[in-house]
Amino acid sequence: MTDLVAVAHGTADPRGIRVVHELVREMARQRPELAISLGFVDLNLPALPELMRRVVADSNEAVVVPLLLSSGYHVYVDVAAEVERYSGQVHAAAALGPDPVLADIMADRLGDLSRVDHVVLAAAGSSDPRALLDCSETAALLSDRIGRPVRVGYVSGAGERLPAVLARTPGRVAVATYLLAPGFFETLVRRHARGHLVSPPLGADPRLAALALHRFTCSSTGGVDRCSLRQALVPGVSGSSSRIPPVELQISTACLPA
Repeated sequence: MTDLVAVAHGTADPRGIRVVHELVREMARQRPELAISLGFVDLNLPALPELMRRVVADSNEAVVVPLLLSSGYHVYVDVAAEVERYSGQVHAAAALGPDPVLADIMADRLGDLSRVDHVVLAAAGSSDPRALLDCSETAALLSDRIGRPVRVGYVSGAGERLPAVLARTPGRVAVATYLLAPGFFETLVRRHARGHLVSPPLGADPRLAALALHRFTCSSTGGVDRCSLRQALVPGVSGSSSRIPPVELQISTACLPA
């Protein structure tokens, strides 16, 4: 059987680590027959390279599932290095975002928007332009979901910073926190967005766990339908069309939005 290796960014905040572990436990509850491991690309242990050495020694094949909201440096460098190191044995699933499921979770976290005119999606940021495009696509999905304009503001990396986006956004504004868990970046979001409604991070939502498992299934089975999890579960839900294909890393795109 193919092992699932979940990989997260890592954080020094114990609240964030608890959320990541709970998300992986939820994945295991939904698919108890799977062998699931958790590694990190930064700050926490086990580090991804060491974990992959152990997993490959015990299993013939594994799929790395990034618990990351966009495809940036860690997907195209850290995960790619493991796929190259164990060519033919280790494969990479796509990052969690963009996907309509993430928009659904953010919409639920935002709650009642009857007194909100605009939403700013607050993302961590990246130096990789493909990650920024992923965030822009997620903002479009969220806008479709909530029926309000959504702009993107970043707290690090390239792209327009959150304070500047908030300053130029008119009317009553809410902030959708596009982060997996509490930590340094969430603290920055709340500091910059003081005075605005700010949603909590996505957290260990069962829908997020199902999406990660869906990415694994698409990669391990080599499916041919380019669909998101919500499209697979709800017939007639359309996806987005601005996905940019990866070049350095051969990621399974079978279940990305069309």
